Amino acid sequence: MMPPWLAHFKERTGSPLNATVATAVIAFFVNIGILANLLSISTLFIFMMVGLALLVRRYYVAGVTTEANRIKLIVCILLILGSSIACAIYWGQSDGWIGYAIALPFWLIGTVGLWLFVPQAGSPKLWGVPLVPWLPSGSIVMNIFLLGSIDQASFVRFAVRTGIILLYYFFFGLHASYDTAKEDANKKKEGVSELKKVEEGSDNVS
Repeated sequence: MMPPWLAHFKERTGSPLNATVATAVIAFFVNIGILANLLSISTLFIFMMVGLALLVRRYYVAGVTTEANRIKLIVCILLILGSSIACAIYWGQSDGWIGYAIALPFWLIGTVGLWLFVPQAGSPKLWGVPLVPWLPSGSIVMNIFLLGSIDQASFVRFAVRTGIILLYYFFFGLHASYDTAKEDANKKKEGVSELKKVEEGSDNVS
């Protein structure tokens, strides 16, 4: 996705020299507070998505989860997300507690609904996150709440930069990834054909 020269490593130290220099240049000309907020937004959003993905992964398996349980899962997740977003918005607009008293019970209903009425369809083979759905549901509400504490200007900057990166990806990175994958596939085919020729040659000799 990124230009190939950013992947250049210094042979003596094994460090990504070009990427380090480019990052340092960007950090030198950008306020550290702006960088911290951008990093916080991306990190908290990823953590929230991990919790959400864990719920989906644990409670939904194609061909195993029934239609009724799938609908229950969707409703419970919407309750968790909606109440979490409501708490974050209320925190930014009011100093009271009434909004939390209204929103948090919906979060509790969504989490308890998952716990009692939606059977887990997927089970980890070696190790799994404990206290499901409480732990991932709590992670979702906390990360969304922390996202709500970040100023609006940081979200605008994050959206602009994300849009630029997506445009770059769709117009350049996606094609580069496709070309690389196609080239690798062709090399594998050539390797297989050469191996067959070698095997056929050895059979003829024998």
